[in-house]
Amino acid sequence: MDMNKTFFNKKEEHTPQWHLIDASGKIVGRLATEIADLLRGRNEPTYTPHGDCGNYVVVINADKLVFTGAKADEKEYVWYTGWRSGQKRATVPQKQARDHEFVLRHAVKGMLPRNKQANKQIDRLKIYANAQHPHAAQITGFPAKKV
Repeated sequence: MDMNKTFFNKKEEHTPQWHLIDASGKIVGRLATEIADLLRGRNEPTYTPHGDCGNYVVVINADKLVFTGAKADEKEYVWYTGWRSGQKRATVPQKQARDHEFVLRHAVKGMLPRNKQANKQIDRLKIYANAQHPHAAQITGFPAKKV
């Protein structure tokens, strides 16, 4: 690479890699930052902020995530249904019981940039509650790069 020229990573030149992450016993926020960096491609030397140079991430054992402090009991997710007096609230255990991947996906999405690329990047995140997943063929040399 010539150091006198500016390097721009093009989508055609980038081949995404697959990363397998075991989430059992890991803290949600710290794991979310690792996943966001992998989805954006910030771990690679050819990272370009405006280019799509991210990777695929498969997260297994998402139901065994850990929250520090009293966040598991005190943290609330609030949303509005659109109806009159339709404000809903749910704690972390209630949300995990209803949808096991919501908590981690919500944390990762909050750490991605607010632009058009974020939707493409979050689509490359695959979350599974247990250790079985259908992406073993994509991950070369299974078990792949464990983060």
